[in-house]
Amino acid sequence: MLKITRSANGEVIFTVSGRMDAENLAELERLFGSEANGCRITLDLKDLTLVDQDAISFLERCETGNIMLKNCPAYIREWITQEKNAMQRKEAENAAGLAG
Repeated sequence: MLKITRSANGEVIFTVSGRMDAENLAELERLFGSEANGCRITLDLKDLTLVDQDAISFLERCETGNIMLKNCPAYIREWITQEKNAMQRKEAENAAGLAG
């Protein structure tokens, strides 16, 4: 189960705790989308206990979309980094295949 808490003080911070999996991602996306355009959003992961592959992909997309990840546990940060590296390798391979 994932608990989501919202706070705002010049920026919007969503603090998540518990397990983040594919079932929770639509709710987070809805919450992010309900914020005003241009509003800075931070996702605080300090109490996140477990994630799955879908959650890692979601977090990577959040960072790409300028949502700051705060208090990201080391194992999650490493997994996100591995996901980014794998995507970059795949893009490079695809580009090489198109050029060849």
